[in-house]
Amino acid sequence: MINRQWRLASRPQGAVNRSNFDYAETQVLASPDTGGKVLLRTEMLLCMPTIRNFISGKRSDYYPTIELGEPIMSPGVGRVVESSDSDYPVGTRLVGGSSWQDYQWVDPEQGYRVVPNDTPSVDALGILGMNALTAYFGVVEVGQPQSGETLLVSGAAGSVGSIAAQIGRIRGARVIGICGGSEKVNWLKDSCGIAEVIDYKAQDVGVALDALCPDGVDVFFDNIGGTMLRDIVQRMRRHGRIALCGQIATYDDAADNPPLDMMRIIYGAIRLQGFLVPDFADQMPQALERLSEWDRQGLLAHREDVRAGFEALPDTFASLFNGSNNGTLIARIADEESRPI
Repeated sequence: MINRQWRLASRPQGAVNRSNFDYAETQVLASPDTGGKVLLRTEMLLCMPTIRNFISGKRSDYYPTIELGEPIMSPGVGRVVESSDSDYPVGTRLVGGSSWQDYQWVDPEQGYRVVPNDTPSVDALGILGMNALTAYFGVVEVGQPQSGETLLVSGAAGSVGSIAAQIGRIRGARVIGICGGSEKVNWLKDSCGIAEVIDYKAQDVGVALDALCPDGVDVFFDNIGGTMLRDIVQRMRRHGRIALCGQIATYDDAADNPPLDMMRIIYGAIRLQGFLVPDFADQMPQALERLSEWDRQGLLAHREDVRAGFEALPDTFASLFNGSNNGTLIARIADEESRPI
């Protein structure tokens, strides 16, 4: 079997582009050499901003580094095509760690979930996927907005931000979203039920916040970082909570990362907390159940931007950083019958 791959060719300098990736074809190994129990045929891949960190070349002990010549890591949905484990027979779909290639051997016990037969693959990466779970835990477990408190969400029209804003609304908080462009503003208002939205492309965010929240913000769900985080720290109420989800403003330009006013944080008793979905593994079943129920009840508007084609993967991923995607960005590289796209 031919295994198509996109590998890291060079470290991005500024914005990510197609030249940072190399296309290759290999033969699929007949048996695993690293403890894999099942062979997965990748169907869909989730494109998420943090992959930009993985390919930057910066070395840390808190996120992986993809080496030059290696396939790009990404969450995905795959179908079992060979198996040595009776618990995961051929045809089973799994969601979990994947990469930009058609096939890979995995151990299903290492961070994978079985996708139920009645759940579309797009839902496994969308409303029940990593981004929705990130929104859930960031709001419910980290930010913990109470009824009547003000929850501010940056990147509020994005995959994570829109779910975070709506969970805040479901919990009875007053939700204010920040996004860019009239189309996103209208979608948040009309589809997501977020009545108060700031368009950072047309408004001064600080001025708008001072008018909407003269007494400050209780909870801030931050997807952006950079100067926006710095300015909102100044507007947090005492004992405010900030859920640090992403820093997309600094992924391409580390210079856009000004220092925070630490004395304001100290004297305001403001809590800043980063988090990852695996931190809440024990609460995962409850989170998935609640997300499913809210979705069935029509309480969560969501949209998935599904783009077909393995050849287009680098361009699909790059669209995350120019604002041209709408919703959870997913690359489909095989159809439901496991035929390559």
